[in-house]
Amino acid sequence: MKFTRLTKGSRRVACLAAVLSACLLSSPDAGRAADVRFPFDRELLLDAAPMRPNKRIPSLTIAANGSAVIDLWCRSVAGRAELDETTIAIVPGELPQTPPQMMSVGQCTPARMQADEDMLAALTAVTAWRREGSGIVLAGAKLMRFRPATN
Repeated sequence: MKFTRLTKGSRRVACLAAVLSACLLSSPDAGRAADVRFPFDRELLLDAAPMRPNKRIPSLTIAANGSAVIDLWCRSVAGRAELDETTIAIVPGELPQTPPQMMSVGQCTPARMQADEDMLAALTAVTAWRREGSGIVLAGAKLMRFRPATN
């Protein structure tokens, strides 16, 4: 194997190319394209404390085809979501009037049932979304932060 010696000028060019590559790869916008896409098919949990005594927290899962599953404080509902790069519209199905049979006694208190209706109204009023770290922020009548489930 024969090695050739670099001239002073070619070393400068190689060094400049290495520095430029490192700068481009470490740029704050380098991974931005991947960061701005909506996290389809991921369960996103509302960034909120659970309503005690239960641990359940509302979540939102939106598929790439627009179908949505909305798990609220007590009940769940299917829906549709239409979104593009910055806007979103969520149209939920009808909220069941009775809690699921699998819920334990006392889990669906009147306060939790009302919180379901309030949460669904807030999701219906959402008009914009943006990425924030690994999660998303939905904006409308109020801001709601969601983070990916880790389970």
